[in-house]
Order: sequence, then structure tokens, then C-alpha cells
Amino acid sequence: MPSPSDPANPSQETLLAFLQNTPPFHELGRHNLERLLEKSTLRSYSQGEEILQAGQSQVTHLMVIYKGKMRLHLKGEDGVAAMEDLRGPGETIGALGIFRESLSNLEVEAAEDSICLLIPRDDFLELTAKSARFAQYYLKFLSEHYVGKALSELQRPRPAASTEGSLYLFSAQVGDVVRRRPEIVPAGETIQRAAGIMRSARVGSLLVADPDGEIAGIITDRDLRKVVAEGIDHQAPVRQIMTSPVSAISFHTVCFDALLEMLRRRVHHLALERRGQIEGIISGHDLMVMQGSSPFYLLREIMAQETIEGIYDLSRRAPLVVRSLIYEGAKPGNITRLITLLNDYILDRVLTLLQQELGPPPVPFCWMLMGSEGRKEQTFRTDQDNGIMYADPDSDAQKKQAEEYFAAFGSQAIEHLVACGFPRCPGNIMASNHQWCQPYSKWQGYFDRWITVPEPKEVLYATIFFDFRPGFGQLELGERLREHLTGKAKGQEVFLRLLAKDTMTTPSPLSMFRGFVTEKRGEHKHKIDLKTKGLAPFVDFARVLSLKHGVPETNTLERLQMLGEAGVLTREMMQSATQAYEFQMQLRLMHQQRLDEEGLEPDNWVDPAELSEMERHTLKEAFAVTGEIKALLKEDFRLNLG
Repeated sequence: MPSPSDPANPSQETLLAFLQNTPPFHELGRHNLERLLEKSTLRSYSQGEEILQAGQSQVTHLMVIYKGKMRLHLKGEDGVAAMEDLRGPGETIGALGIFRESLSNLEVEAAEDSICLLIPRDDFLELTAKSARFAQYYLKFLSEHYVGKALSELQRPRPAASTEGSLYLFSAQVGDVVRRRPEIVPAGETIQRAAGIMRSARVGSLLVADPDGEIAGIITDRDLRKVVAEGIDHQAPVRQIMTSPVSAISFHTVCFDALLEMLRRRVHHLALERRGQIEGIISGHDLMVMQGSSPFYLLREIMAQETIEGIYDLSRRAPLVVRSLIYEGAKPGNITRLITLLNDYILDRVLTLLQQELGPPPVPFCWMLMGSEGRKEQTFRTDQDNGIMYADPDSDAQKKQAEEYFAAFGSQAIEHLVACGFPRCPGNIMASNHQWCQPYSKWQGYFDRWITVPEPKEVLYATIFFDFRPGFGQLELGERLREHLTGKAKGQEVFLRLLAKDTMTTPSPLSMFRGFVTEKRGEHKHKIDLKTKGLAPFVDFARVLSLKHGVPETNTLERLQMLGEAGVLTREMMQSATQAYEFQMQLRLMHQQRLDEEGLEPDNWVDPAELSEMERHTLKEAFAVTGEIKALLKEDFRLNLG
């Protein structure tokens, strides 16, 4: 009998102890493990030995690594590893091939001298059939592991569209870019002297310190141009032209987030803060150099336009900016954030110029964005979903003025947005519709009725209106309504139960045998609507739980994160839902990108046959998570009780 301490030839008892401490085998019990070991064999592998070949090797055993490490990888068409994984003791190989009855989808080789326990395919499947917890472990592992891996594969840059250093924008921190300390001048320094310092130091900005040495503001070369243009005295102190307070971000902010922050705040410089001290300045130019082509140029042209018609063509250039982000590997959440920002700039400029044409409104108002616009999840040219909410008029005369003004404003705004490339809402949920151009009290009444006296039509409205966010005008009006809605919805069990029940009505895009359920006829034959069948259940799931637990956010990923942080979702469920949603959104964006490049209208209809094997498998696993979130809602809202 071999020595129990011999790692190269372990005893039966040693292997038994190993499995008893290895998930999910620890679920099986000693008797079942003893029987399993009788049917299994040990095999040694030398470092570098090829074990499985992708697309060639039949998976006949589940390999449980007892000692050593195994390298798994998938090569792209160029021969470079497009996906790579390293597994060690206690981890397994082959479950996917066994479940799918397919050839190995990965190359497997020994990264070092290794020993594996080989469990015959039929015995492994028998265990999954007998033990639900054992089977669930592998289904959950495959879902989380392969969704994450395939999402990474999808995000790899396409060589034809990538530029040197482009991915750096999504991984580097701003602190890695800035190499020098900022130049600082006293607030009493003259403008002329400050300009000289900027020229000799070859910098485009200076921080300004107050008498106590605290940073009070910033001046840039733009401020100096303003001095010349407006004839400001060159001997005046810099405090007269500085911008205060200084916009600052963390030293560890990712460069892409810094770029978005500049765009959002409409500034060209940000101070970098670490441990309460400003340690550098980063400019839009610094980030443009890294990115190669930047949305800054487009946004600058949009905001410089003096006519609405001038924005039409600029708006249609937005997909070109987004295209580079998709090919450079930006995450779906980052891409939709930038699309949202671009669309918000277009909306802001259109409505600003329109307001100048029509004159000031009789009462303050807020342009409301609903649906995917409200969730900040727009893709290529999402349909319009919007409305106007204005302050309650003080008199009948003011009421009439408001109705006339906002009827004209809403109607003209919609036409201009259509000309910018934003399609009309098929359901006419737009500011040009009198029903959705109302005073605050009317909007509040809408939401109160939808929540307290819910009917099927109200549930449909909830999927659009309850994701609203303020987009232009007096944003406080929209924020006040959001606060009211958040408080009102919490605890409304009948309404929330109807919302949860409505989430169940979306049919699964997977058959009983885990095949894709596609359209049987028509122009979309053999395709799946990724928006309604794949993404919508996750959007609905996050919405109903957020309304139930008082989460004010509207973005799906942010909702999932906040629900996880609040303990409403387990960490595992939050991660599974997030990964499944992100993978589908990435597929959707890339699909729409391809259509846009071909001059076709972007849609959401994906043909699984056109996906790679890895993408098809991962899409199935993402769809499978839909079943998990539906089960959670069914239990949480007691939908089994009728």
C-alpha cells in the first residue's frame, strides 16, 4: 500500500479527505465518495504535456486537479491566446464538454508536473442527476466563469481599429499620467507675472493659493486669452480671473472616468487629489493624446453651434466616437455612459437655442427623460421617451400662458431631435403629447394613481416612466418628483407584486433542452430580440427591487450594485446578474455597431448562428441567469400563491 504522505501516489484515505474538503464533492457524503473513488483513476502529467485540443479532443472524464497546475487557453484566428485561465488543486476541467456532449472548447496543457483524479463522464453525470446541490455548483460555476471570460474576449480590441496605447485609457489611473508637481502662484500675483511663469514652465495652468497656502482656484491659458480679449489690466491680481473652487478628482481615478468627468463638468482641467492634498493637474489635452481621437472635439463643436440646424449633422457623428470605444475594449457601462453624455449635450444645446428663439418660459420647467434615456442605457439612436414637467402656475392667466408656451416648445423640440437622428416614440410618449406636458401636481398625481390603483396599463407605464431622470431646465423639479416616487412606492405591496408578476411574462429564450428559442418566420427568422428577451428581464428585476427597497438610482448596473451593498441581493447573485447583463449589452452594442458600419438601421435582432461557439455558450449561460432572478422574485413576492 502506498504511503499516505506520498503526494505522487496518495492513498485512498488521502484522496477521500481531499474530496471531503473540495466543493462540491463535500456535498456527497463519505459513502458516495468511496464509490466514486472506486470508479476513478489517478493520472500524472509532465509539465508542458498537451492534454486536450480545442475542437479535436473528446471529453471523456471530469479532471479534478489533485496536485500541480493546468493551463487552459483559446487561440484566436491570429494564433494569439484570446482567453487564458490557470487552475490548481481542487479545481476541475471538462464539465462544460460533458454537459454539452461536445469536443473540448479549450486547449489544456500541464503548466507544471501535475496529478489529476479522472472521473468517468457517465459517473459525473449520474452525480449531477442525483444531487441537485452538486449540479447547481457546476451550473453556477460555468455561468459566472464563462460569462466573465467571454465578456473579456468580446472586449478585446480589434487590431484594425485600435491605436497604440488606446486601451491605456481604460486601465491607467490619472496619477500614472501626471509626472510633475503643479505650479502654484499666490492669489495676489499679477496676471502678467503668472503668464510668464506658465510660459517658462511650459504648462497650460497654474494653481492659485490664498494667504494661508490653501489652494483657492486655478487659472488656465483660456483665462489669459480672456484677459486679452476683454482688455483686463495685466497688473491685476490673478484672483480676479481664477476659477474657484478647483474641480478635483482622486489621484487613483481611471483615465476614462476622468474624461467623462471633464465632459460632465464642462471643464478642461482637473486637479488630482491624494490624502487631502492636490498633487497634480490633468488636462483634456493629456487625455486626448492618450486616446488618439476624443469626444472633446465633437462636444466643443456642438456647444459652439449658434443654430439648431447646425447640430443636426454633428449629432450624426456621435456613432463614430462611440465606435472607437467599442473596438478599444471599453466596458458596456462605460460606453452607454458616454453615449448618454453625448446625447445630453445635444439635448442641452437644442433646448437652449430653442428657448432663446421662443423666449423665457412663463414658469420654471424640467425636461424629463424616460425609459433607456432615463436609465442612461442608450445605444445607437434609441427611440425618444420624454416629457415636460413645469411648476404649477399661480393663476389662470399664467396657466394658459404655460400651456401655450410648452405646447409649442415640446412640439418643436421633438421635431429638432428627430432631425438630429433620434426616432419618435412609437407609443407617442414624448413632450409633444399634451398628456406628457403637464405641471408638477399633475405628474405627481399620475405616479400616485399608478402606484395606489394599479391596472395593467399602469404596469406598462411603470416600465417607462418609473425610470425617469431630469435632463434639462430646473432639475430640482425632477429630483423632487423622484424623491416623492421613491417614498411613495416603498411598501405598496399590490403594485410591486404586479410589477414582479409582469417580469415573469417574458418567455425564456432557452428551450427545455437549453437550445435557443428563435423567431420561426418573418424578417427576423432564426433571430432573438436581445433587448426584450435578454436585457429586459434584468432591467425589470432591478427596477422592482429598487422601488421596493427605496433605491433612488435608475441605471440598471447601479441599481444591482446598490441592492447588493444593501444586502437585498447576495454577492453571488449581484455578480451573476451584472455579468449576464453586461455580456448581453456588449453583444447588442457590437451588433448595432456592425449594422451602423454597413449603413443599416441598428436593431436588437441577433442571429446565434453568427456568433462564435464561446459567445453562443456564454449567451446561453446569461439567459440561464434570467431563471435565477425570476425564481428570486417569485419567492420574494410570493407569486407561487397566485
